[in-house]
Amino acid sequence: MPHLHEHTHEHAAEEHDGRARDARALKQALFLLLAFMLAEIVVAIVSSSLALLADAAHMLTDAGALVLALVAARLAARPAKGAMTYGMGRAEILSAQANGLTMLILALLIIYGAISHLVSPPHVEPVPVLVVALVGIAVNLVITRTLGGEHPGHGHAHAHGHAHDDQHDHSKPKRSLNMEGSYQHLLTDLFGFLATAIAAVAILLTGFRRADAIASLLIAAIMLYAAYGLLKASVRVVMEAAPEGVDPDAIGLRLAAQDGVAEVHDLHIWEVTSGFNSVSAHIVVDAGHDCHEVRRTLSRLLADEFELSHSTLQVEHARAKQPPLQIEVASVERH
Repeated sequence: MPHLHEHTHEHAAEEHDGRARDARALKQALFLLLAFMLAEIVVAIVSSSLALLADAAHMLTDAGALVLALVAARLAARPAKGAMTYGMGRAEILSAQANGLTMLILALLIIYGAISHLVSPPHVEPVPVLVVALVGIAVNLVITRTLGGEHPGHGHAHAHGHAHDDQHDHSKPKRSLNMEGSYQHLLTDLFGFLATAIAAVAILLTGFRRADAIASLLIAAIMLYAAYGLLKASVRVVMEAAPEGVDPDAIGLRLAAQDGVAEVHDLHIWEVTSGFNSVSAHIVVDAGHDCHEVRRTLSRLLADEFELSHSTLQVEHARAKQPPLQIEVASVERH
């Protein structure tokens, strides 16, 4: 008889603790970011540095990304109910997608400004730019360290078939795509400050004013690379592609090779949200085998070998071979 499968109290507590740690890290990063961004804008205007102003603009999008990540994490923490049978976990994926898009747009704007400054380079005061860049490196190292640690992930650590047998998820901790989006924003800031510091030293030593615009182009290139990675990963989830590194064909063949399995079809593997991978399949079991035992075996195999611990397997018996039909032909005696 089917029944509703609920999370265990232990798993719910672990998931809640993980999201609470993420929220604390995001709030700390947001506070440091806003304080430094205001100071950077002032120095950028005074020193006429496009690289600093570009990075301040990027930090503004970072602040927006952190706010969005906090909202998404709060939505994702809501329990599944009503029409939202998976909960609102994909709010984190949409947040990561928004972060990728903002980085892409901002990078294109920076490229446009940098080209203008290459053609007509303004006078840049290198000393304040260098000081702010060095302080920015220190601040961003603190922030990226805060967000860059291992996070427990928010996946569902259970597996079930028709009888919903619990399995343990032995997968390694994984940072959610939501946290990854915020982390990538801030990591590009760190590289941006490094490029800005190098540009300031070049201007100070050689007077080469175009170094500031070149640094801006480097920052934009890093942002484009990070945006591509985020958009690619988030689109894969939205399009319900198989998780990165998972080969559905290999998994299908592995299942079909098990004792008692006659056929595997309608195999679907997708990522509901970060750390929550699901698989469903229709399994035809050879006549004479226990279909429930076969299903339990396949669920364990998926969890242990492929870290697919949320499985829904529909099983049915293959039709037994029927003995050949024998037709007796009565002889009719002619008179």
